[in-house]
Amino acid sequence: MACVVVRYHEIALKGGNRSRFVARLVDNLRAATAGLGVTHAQSLPGRIVLSLADGAALDEIQARVATTFGVANFSCGVATALDLDAISDAAVAAASRAPMESFAIVTRRADKSFPLTSPQVNARVGEAVRLATGARVDLDEPAVAIAIEILPRAAFVSAGKMRGPGGLPVSISGRVTCLLSGGIDSPVAAHRMMQRGCRVGFIHFHGGPYTDRASRDKARELVAHLTRWQLRSELWVVPFGDIQAEIVARVPRSHRVVLYRRMMLRIAAALGRRGGARALITGESLGQVASQTLENMDVIAAATPILVLRPLIGMDKAEIIAQAERIGTFATSILPDQDCCSLFVPPHPTTRATAAEVAAAESLLDVDALVARGVDAAERETFVFPPPVTARGARESA
Repeated sequence: MACVVVRYHEIALKGGNRSRFVARLVDNLRAATAGLGVTHAQSLPGRIVLSLADGAALDEIQARVATTFGVANFSCGVATALDLDAISDAAVAAASRAPMESFAIVTRRADKSFPLTSPQVNARVGEAVRLATGARVDLDEPAVAIAIEILPRAAFVSAGKMRGPGGLPVSISGRVTCLLSGGIDSPVAAHRMMQRGCRVGFIHFHGGPYTDRASRDKARELVAHLTRWQLRSELWVVPFGDIQAEIVARVPRSHRVVLYRRMMLRIAAALGRRGGARALITGESLGQVASQTLENMDVIAAATPILVLRPLIGMDKAEIIAQAERIGTFATSILPDQDCCSLFVPPHPTTRATAAEVAAAESLLDVDALVARGVDAAERETFVFPPPVTARGARESA
């Protein structure tokens, strides 16, 4: 029977809570591979096995498993009886699928009642593979590593390992809301929090009615792409141009950017709480722009009691760009747009705002009314992966 053997690393360190983490990963794998021919997802000691029907969409299953957080690595293989001849036949079949110069057999014997030790299985099966293929044994740098996993009711034989994204299964750590600008940084911040087991919701502030739709379209495209890692996302789209115009009309130029950011956090907190978010996520990196000094970040975060997390705080721009390229968001993030972050920006914004200065500036505004205006005008969109099938059988655009 064909199967995919999924392995995890960090989850194995969770002690008494491990079963809860494994159960969440099993559920996420079932959801990610639904409709592709996975007949059963079973948690076994130290691994999860996905059993496949005949004709299962193996390539797409591999692609989905490779973007499921919590997966350290995985292999495609077969389940066999606990019999050395059956195990050897499966190993020979796995080795014969593609020409190879060298190989190694790596056996893990979780079932200690099996009559042969792991080294004995390695030697016996290795000789069968060598005779069948003519390839040499190389225990240090084999071209193909054939894994044999002996469990109480079956053995699993697979060739090669594919990397997963690691981390923790999405939703195990709770819900957070990401302020998504449409630039390079915030999608990377969202992805990193998904990797730490959070389900991420998104909020995008746009400059309408003073800007075009480019930033909104970018935000939607970024959320659609990031949804591949958590299968379902919500995006709140908030018109912010009129709120910025109100701030511009009433407060000193130097403090406008800080007040913009404080207003965004208040609105994001209000919307995030509707979805059960316990924290806000930003793409801030220390010292990258004027609003991201220690003094300004401290004053900005004080606008709301909700926790503000900054996963990129110690990363430089080159590191962030490299990760954006790895996760596939960079090309979208660099598309030109008019976003609210560049709207009404003064030439010399303050880098050392104080609480007293900000309080004096905000005393000129009806803060509660502006927050209510942003919340009331927000529009919510839902994204799912894969996109639903239309009546004509085509996938809808996310």
